[in-house]
Order: sequence, then structure tokens, then C-alpha cells
Amino acid sequence: MLSRTDLRADCGSCFGLCCVALTFAKSADFALDKPAGEACPNLSQDFRCTIHSKLRTAGFQGCTVYDCFGAGQEISRRAGQTWREQPGQEMFAALPILRQLHELLWYLTEALEYKAFDAEVRAAIERVEGVSRTADLTTIDVMAERAAVNELLLKTSQLVRGKQSKKKERRGADLIGARLRGADLAKANLRGAYLIAADLRDADLRQADLIGADLRDADLRGADLTGALFLTQSQVNAARGDQATKLPQAVSRPPHW
Repeated sequence: MLSRTDLRADCGSCFGLCCVALTFAKSADFALDKPAGEACPNLSQDFRCTIHSKLRTAGFQGCTVYDCFGAGQEISRRAGQTWREQPGQEMFAALPILRQLHELLWYLTEALEYKAFDAEVRAAIERVEGVSRTADLTTIDVMAERAAVNELLLKTSQLVRGKQSKKKERRGADLIGARLRGADLAKANLRGAYLIAADLRDADLRQADLIGADLRDADLRGADLTGALFLTQSQVNAARGDQATKLPQAVSRPPHW
């Protein structure tokens, strides 16, 4: 069974796959356009980023947000050779698919910690891990896998959070730019909520379900996310926070905070 460590990006063990396989669109996140399959001009011959220490100031904020859930190093390990030594199309096509499967495993390994539906969660982990080892990952129906796992994650969330008031049932809510400073959102259902640029300073988000919530530029300074359910490193990287922000143990404080 994969551990949380296996599901964290290890760029030093990867052939820079995200720097080649993914599309960049010139925007606030990327300083240039780059088609899928073409190496980023900042990628060196040894697969390291030449501007890693200044990505955000150089206009590559998107790179500091992206997280592959360990898919990059796993595909590199399986391939054994770099995309410079052999055609990389298979590796490039596999990256977004394995990333999604690893994301599901990230959620499931967290669900296992709650000991709510132990047998079901373990069975789901075994199934998704088996699927992730498929030789040709492009044949995987990722949406079907997500649907199956989602039902289990929903049950886990409801059990952990308990019954809450209607005010805390904000699944998929449009909270873009919302003024929620100091708000009591403990154990709230914020699954898929749009919290882009929301003011969440000093908000209580303990044990809130944040799976799929869009936290881009959300202000989390001083907020308490202790025990927040299904929070990912990518979501945290996309938000703004400070040393006073309390995070679950599974995610790290971004260097740019």
C-alpha cells in the first residue's frame, strides 16, 4: 500500500515530466505559451529548473502551485529511461492520468486514518492501486474511478463532521471574494466551493471538508485549518497564508507564504 510519502512530489527523482507534458498558457500563472510535449525553456539538461528559486517573480506562479502527487517520479521509475533517450509520448500521456489516480489515493489514505469504513476504504485503495499499475494508463476510465471513490469519501466526511446547520452546508457555493474574516466554518461542507480571493483571515476551518474547493488567492492568514478534510498541497500552494496559519500535518507550509 502506498504511503503519504509516496504520494508527494519528488522532483529530484523525476525526468521533469510536468515541464514537458503539460500545456502552459501565457497568463498570470505562466510567462509564456508552451504546447504539451515541448520542454519548458527553463528546464536544464539534468531535468532541473534553472529558475526554481525565483519562479513566482519570473512569472511562473503556476509551477509553484502544481503538485503531481508523486506521479512524475513513479512514471520516471517505471520508464527507466528519460524522454530524451526514448520517445516520451507514453510518459507524457500517462502523467495526468496517474496524477488523478494518485490524488484519489491521497484522499483514501486520509480516510483510512479516520477508521470510519476501514474495510471499504482498504478495498478501494487496493482497487485504485491495481488500476494505477495498468501498463497502458490511457485505457483507464478515471471518471468512473472518481465516482466510486467519491461515494466513500462523502460517507467518511459526513461521519467525521457530524450533522451541521444549513449555514455550514456550502457545497459548490460561489464564495468568490467573500468576506469571511473570522467566520465559524468549523466542520463546514465546502466541497467544490469557489473561494477564489475570499477573505478567510482568522477563520475557523477546523475539520471543514475542502475536497475540490478552489482556494486560488484565498487569504488564509491566521486561519485555522487543523484537521481540515481532504486538503491537498496544491490547494494550499494556490492560497495566501502566513506563519500564523494552522495547517493539517499532511501538507507543508509553502515557501512563498
